[in-house]
Amino acid sequence: MTRHSAAIAVMVRAARAAARHLVRDFNEVEHLQVSVKGPGDFVSAADRRAEGIIHAELERARPDYGFLMEETGVVEGRSPHNRWIVDPLDGTTNFLHATPHWAISIALEQHGDITAAVIYDPIKDELFSAVKGGGAFVNDRRIRVSKRSELDRALIGCGLPVQDWEARRKGFPSQLEKVADHVSGLRRYGACSLDLAYVAAGRLDGYWEYGVKPWDYAAGLLLVREAAGRMGRLEGDEEMWERGTIVAGNPEIYGKLRGLLAEVTPGGKVE
Repeated sequence: MTRHSAAIAVMVRAARAAARHLVRDFNEVEHLQVSVKGPGDFVSAADRRAEGIIHAELERARPDYGFLMEETGVVEGRSPHNRWIVDPLDGTTNFLHATPHWAISIALEQHGDITAAVIYDPIKDELFSAVKGGGAFVNDRRIRVSKRSELDRALIGCGLPVQDWEARRKGFPSQLEKVADHVSGLRRYGACSLDLAYVAAGRLDGYWEYGVKPWDYAAGLLLVREAAGRMGRLEGDEEMWERGTIVAGNPEIYGKLRGLLAEVTPGGKVE
């Protein structure tokens, strides 16, 4: 784990505090009070409680910083150029179905740039972290993206739109068919932050998904880039936080995957 950042220490403390409660709730998932937020998108009492814990921990450490959080939204801080971007439970549907693949994601944005990131998988006890300019780590081990350069040997992660008609109109069926014809395998794990962490760790060679929110991928963005990978928005990197198609991978696979997607995606751009 990156040890030379006070921000990382604060983020790890917040993530671990929330994780203790989430793991307990995960072990009693059938008893959770669950409300439906939208088709295929559930929010639980555990989710809200975890966000509250993370908010309190981060605010105690940096009282002037603002927040962008999945459940609460924007919370303005006195320091306009510093904010935490938080997803307290990425992979909620997995969580609610007792599938052990979900994570806590926290990023620090300063002057529009992500400078520190933590993605914590409590079930596997894997803590992914990165500081801008300091590399990417899982626990105490440095990680880097894979070295595979050919698409036909690449394992690619993706999102799978469930009742997301906008994503389908944006060409996901064509994207899926196009990519499937060229790669070794496709995986849909259901937690964007962990997909990006897996790209950073070389477990996936590339990844794409339409319509994910900043809290889904802010921490993963820094992890991938600090692991010597590339990540961008297919419709144009200049508006990185706008709704669009996120693409990530090692440098070789990133360019080739982005090229394939651009062929079948309205508004897609090849660099």
